[in-house]
Amino acid sequence: MVQVLSLSTLTTSGNGGFYGSPALWRRHFKLLEKSRIGIDRPCFCHQFVQGLHLRVTFNLLRQRNLRANAGWLFKGGSDQGLDASSERSESANEDILFFFFQLDLATRVQCALNMEEYDIAQQLRNKLTEVEEEISRQLEAKRGLSSKSEAQDKALSIIRLRADLQKAIDSENYALAADLRDQICKLEAESLAASATALAFENARFAFRLGQKVNHKIFGYRAVICGMDPVCCESSSWMEIAQVEKLQRGPSQPFYQVLVDVHADPNILVAYVAEENLLASDQPDMARFDHPYISFLFYGTDTAGDFIPIKQLREKYNRPRYEVPTDPEDEELQ
Repeated sequence: MVQVLSLSTLTTSGNGGFYGSPALWRRHFKLLEKSRIGIDRPCFCHQFVQGLHLRVTFNLLRQRNLRANAGWLFKGGSDQGLDASSERSESANEDILFFFFQLDLATRVQCALNMEEYDIAQQLRNKLTEVEEEISRQLEAKRGLSSKSEAQDKALSIIRLRADLQKAIDSENYALAADLRDQICKLEAESLAASATALAFENARFAFRLGQKVNHKIFGYRAVICGMDPVCCESSSWMEIAQVEKLQRGPSQPFYQVLVDVHADPNILVAYVAEENLLASDQPDMARFDHPYISFLFYGTDTAGDFIPIKQLREKYNRPRYEVPTDPEDEELQ
């Protein structure tokens, strides 16, 4: 069953900044035409359909122009003088919005089919295909799937350079030989890094799960896991600001996309946090947790207070459904 979602379900921030609202989305998606979906007759599975046919402008998204108006007023910090804003991630926010747009388009396709609007359904399906292809390309690069072929290409280049190096030595062209030797050393390092990234994604082990409530060890805020990477997949500039190299386990550890409880600050959006900086509570966390993205990423909470991720989110990260362990004493009472 298609998850019921809509662009209008997202809320605005307290300072006028929008979290995925129509005003923000219209910067990146051109409105083509109004359809009859939700206008001539109701759509039983999508009460919020606005009847807008959207065309994705991927070139703008690739430029990462999505901007999060997030303020960070947490108390606390680290010995390096960092604050919570250092872990704010616009790329993680963009990843979530892409995921949401994919689900929203799938819902609109189903609505059009239910109302026998087959032409509209086909147009929406075409747009959905474009979105899915773009997401697949991003995931291949992010998850190191391309690293395997990259490492292989570099290995072939190294073989050719070594042959050229031997020829340069035989001809006593030592200047060329020195230059080729430097190129080989550089390629070997790059090939090793690409292979390590691919291997990390294949053998990933995560300490936390999707929907789990956690606390930040340094900044103290409560958060919910909504995404995970086996290694840090942010840009080098982000890692420099966040001082990732100063972490005990560095960038080669799992990093998590987390939604931060807006009760700490109504402007908070998404953070990207190293596994070593997160801590799960030993006791069920039943306290209220609010964030504008919760309603379309999770169904609700389980008996331990953690959120239950929707099927599509579990499939995105290839995570199994989590079942809350049963207390043996409770079973005996039954």
